[in-house]
Amino acid sequence: MLSARSLFQEILDHDESYRLFCSIAASGEAQGGWENGRIAALVPASQRALAPKVARHGADEDKHGRLFNALLRKRGLQPATVPEETDYTALLERRGIGLAHDKLRRDEPLTEQDVVTYLAHSRVTEQRAAGQMDLLKKYFGGHPEIGRAILMIAADEENHLAYCHEELLRLAEQGHGPAIRRALRDCALAEAVVYRDVSLAVMAHMGRILGWPRAKSAVLAAGIRAVYAYERLAGWRRMVTLRTPERRDALGGPAASAPEFV
Repeated sequence: MLSARSLFQEILDHDESYRLFCSIAASGEAQGGWENGRIAALVPASQRALAPKVARHGADEDKHGRLFNALLRKRGLQPATVPEETDYTALLERRGIGLAHDKLRRDEPLTEQDVVTYLAHSRVTEQRAAGQMDLLKKYFGGHPEIGRAILMIAADEENHLAYCHEELLRLAEQGHGPAIRRALRDCALAEAVVYRDVSLAVMAHMGRILGWPRAKSAVLAAGIRAVYAYERLAGWRRMVTLRTPERRDALGGPAASAPEFV
């Protein structure tokens, strides 16, 4: 029977599929670390109190990238080249979601609207990341090879999501509510498309590596498209709601290290 647990176990048990999975994850996290680092350096004067939290967010993402690369090294594997069609972060940027890398490479202060754009993008993508890590934590949190890294990353993703909620609510109180609602909706709808396309691409690559029969690949692709149809219809709303988080000031301190891995 097909299940999230059995599929990931199959990927985990095969060196080449595991190599691709960890390489895609490491690349995305490293890219997120760079983006947050640049945003922290360019935060406008009116939002300077936000800069240390953005920097902490970036440090966490960098750590996650190192964790995935450490998992590869533990198995004696080298990172794989990440196929363009599986690059979630780059595909989001191509759709105009988040802050463009060209803007981040310039040494020009961001605007408050840029901060809204950044936080809305982060709120949506961190919701996705937190959901994925919750699933992995459920099935593999106790795994001897990957369990500790999964638990570390899952805890960080919960902090990131809490931080996004808290900061967006703070900006809404400062009069940015309409801009936040627009940015969240636009980002959520575009992210659903990108997530569908990346999921289909990743499953296609995994299917080729693992030799899945055509029927199995077809069932998985249909499932991915069904999830997208639901998200397009109504599921996107869970990505745009804001609530006061239980964890307050979740990124208010330094990033936790992972000495056993890096």
